Amino acid sequence: MTIALPPLPAEDRHELLYGLDDRPPLGETLLAALQHLLAIFVPILTPGLIICGALGLDLATTAYLLNMSLFASGVCTLVQIHRIGPLGSGLMSIQGTSFAFIGPIIAAGQAGGLPLIFGISLAGSFIEMALSRFLHQARRVITPIVTGMVVTMIGLTLIKAAAVNCAGGAAAQRDGTFGQARHLGLAAFVLLLTVACNRSRNRWIRMGSIFIGLAAGYLLALAQGRVDLAQVAGSPWLAVPSPFAFGLAFDWTAFAGIAIIYLLTTIETVGDLTATSIVSRQPIEGDLYWQRVAGGVLADGFNSFLAAVFNSFPNTTFSQNNGIIQLTGVASRSVGLWVAAFLIVLGVFPFIGAVFAVMPAAVLGGSTLLMFGTIAANGLRIIAASPLDRRALTIIALSFGTGVGAIAAPEILGALPRAVADIFRSGITTGGLTAFLASLLLPAGEPAPVDVPPAID
Repeated sequence: MTIALPPLPAEDRHELLYGLDDRPPLGETLLAALQHLLAIFVPILTPGLIICGALGLDLATTAYLLNMSLFASGVCTLVQIHRIGPLGSGLMSIQGTSFAFIGPIIAAGQAGGLPLIFGISLAGSFIEMALSRFLHQARRVITPIVTGMVVTMIGLTLIKAAAVNCAGGAAAQRDGTFGQARHLGLAAFVLLLTVACNRSRNRWIRMGSIFIGLAAGYLLALAQGRVDLAQVAGSPWLAVPSPFAFGLAFDWTAFAGIAIIYLLTTIETVGDLTATSIVSRQPIEGDLYWQRVAGGVLADGFNSFLAAVFNSFPNTTFSQNNGIIQLTGVASRSVGLWVAAFLIVLGVFPFIGAVFAVMPAAVLGGSTLLMFGTIAANGLRIIAASPLDRRALTIIALSFGTGVGAIAAPEILGALPRAVADIFRSGITTGGLTAFLASLLLPAGEPAPVDVPPAID
């Protein structure tokens, strides 16, 4: 895949202040690390919050899983950045809990609980590790059109979960308050405040817009008496990571859905690492580029293995950080190592997980509605940056038709064997796999250059 360096906005037209191997002074390093942390903190926790809410897990379990999301992300970021032999990209690429797996994980959790979730997540990680060895041969298929469709379908699929939370979530469905004005009003407040902060001229407010919106919504809910902080007070002082704390289980039907998502996130990761290379002023073709991409995807799979060991959900590269690199001009690996250290430290304090575990679903919904919509919009941005010839439009049409069809009318799969229906009810699986297969089977020449890198929030 060949991607040209995009023109930067006027305020960002500068060379890197610190390149990949530079070591900024400690003060500047910590400041840059804090900016990265603000951009990723909430997105790392969000998949766990949605999954735990959908499965109805108790406060203690939810808080522990959220803490392990932070801890695992820190450890996985160390692996991705430090690079050990072929393992890792060596780029300033932060790892976090993947949004793409939310649907299949919830389905697996409803069928077999946490042991099944961690069992199939661990087993599926070997698929991505194996695929990393063949990426150079697959570059004709992994085009920006395919990457864009995968990202778009991730966003479109998750918007439903955000909308349900805006109306009060699973708890409101159980107590009969689903869709009441108090839930929708709180979600609207968070959404509008997040948008306002995102449009601010102040870079700190803009980068922290999601965090600010959530914090303000949380405080409003607290003032309304909708948050029980007494439960937080009973949290233990330390959350000690305990490998395989919930055990492991396996089921072929649940595994099949996860396996396809691992294939699709491989495509997403290739695009994300390419974007990281661009903003870091690193090559995006040649042996060094493909070595980094292969090492990054290998680390992606290995990190999902580690995440399952430490009772967390599959990890992937986070592209929010590409925007921070471009904004600050700091692409130094040493900054990423500090971010990893912060995440590990935050992950061992249960208070943090407990505070987020008692957050009302409407607060989360207002924030994630924008977050997931942004994912879909960025997928369309990737697609729009590619030449849209007849073949490309055919791939897009097929992917949208099957993916959105699965989201809008999942009942059409009711006549299929349950094992098959459960896999293809996910728009990510159906639409993303369609895009991949269409790109593989429809004849084409060499992929054309792309003017904009695939930035995925």
